[in-house]
Amino acid sequence: MQDLIEEHKNRRKGSHWEQKNNTMIDVLLSLQDSEPDYYTDEVIRGMGIVMLTAGTDTTASTMEWALSFLLNNPEALKKAQNEIDTHLGESSRLLDDSDLAQLPYLHGIINETLRLCPATPLLVPHESSDECVVGGFRVPRGTMLLVNLWAIQNDAKLWDRPNEFRPERFIDIKGQRDGFRQMPFGYGRRGCPGENLAMHVAGLALGSLIQCFEWERVSEELVDMTGGPGLTMPKAIPLLAKCRPRQNINKLLAHL
Repeated sequence: MQDLIEEHKNRRKGSHWEQKNNTMIDVLLSLQDSEPDYYTDEVIRGMGIVMLTAGTDTTASTMEWALSFLLNNPEALKKAQNEIDTHLGESSRLLDDSDLAQLPYLHGIINETLRLCPATPLLVPHESSDECVVGGFRVPRGTMLLVNLWAIQNDAKLWDRPNEFRPERFIDIKGQRDGFRQMPFGYGRRGCPGENLAMHVAGLALGSLIQCFEWERVSEELVDMTGGPGLTMPKAIPLLAKCRPRQNINKLLAHL
């Protein structure tokens, strides 16, 4: 990370540097110029590492949960494979970003995974700037509010058969949200800035695993779906599965 900071510092000194092409590190270095005592290299390194860690850990965890659900629901895995195969047709290529909008069932799998096992079961803390009323309770100004997202997204009053893995429930929903019933990335000004990137990365990675491999459980027993401790709700027992290349994998590899 420090090497990356030094690279940006040197680039900013060059004659061809244009401010309109700023990256996050460029912005932080601009703030370092005006507030050097606060925006030190150490602070910038910390911000960068936090953002990378938050994005990789939560996305990897979501994919692990999604594949676990698919292994316990092989009919859903087959539907996803058929959707990808039908969309790509006879083309000998891997799934790419332009295909994702045409794969509603794949999106349903990811959204249903985020509903049942949100990467952040408790949203980032909110603080009321003014006195307000939440759920009939008076909340004084300056009160910290923790939203139990897991409870909302698994509430039987809001969801039909909430404990079941049913990607079909998201097929006809526009976009990634369903009002305030489904908000795995938070909402408003404190919403996750990486939402769009995370959905694309998870879609491409999970879709490629589904397209290229046949997946099976390691035994007849269902995959253990117990959640472990932590802010990002990891699996208590890491996923272990068997896979083998699908029949089309050789054709795909031949064209890479």
